[in-house]
Amino acid sequence: MARTRWLDDDEMRAWRGFIEVTGQLNIKLEADLNSQGLTSGDYQVLVYLSEADDGRLRMCDLADSLNLSPSGLTRRLDGLVRKGMVSRERNDADRRVMMAVLTPKGRDRIVAAAPHHVASVRRHLIDRLDERQIRQLGQIFESLRREG
Repeated sequence: MARTRWLDDDEMRAWRGFIEVTGQLNIKLEADLNSQGLTSGDYQVLVYLSEADDGRLRMCDLADSLNLSPSGLTRRLDGLVRKGMVSRERNDADRRVMMAVLTPKGRDRIVAAAPHHVASVRRHLIDRLDERQIRQLGQIFESLRREG
């Protein structure tokens, strides 16, 4: 059995800080989105669809982007479909493929909520860091994203 490589003081400080701050940050951002009538999950879906060509994404691609299983995506979309912000449609080119489609109501919702969300991100994260820290944070997360 391999010997455990325990975290040193700096590594532990970084790890504990990450765990505590991301939890707190998620709670604050979620509360601010809730005031706009959305969950962070809803908002993510609307963002990805609003950035897609014609506001349409294959369900499997959207699930991958959101790190959800197909059934998890179905559950996530159910509320948005009920609220008329997203629809599910068959792909014209391949009828076996289902598409998630941003509706005009969904586009209006993301346009209305985005300024509030950006203000929340600024208040709770961006404006609390200097330019160097923001660049470093971006580099850190790019490295972690590449590692997968």
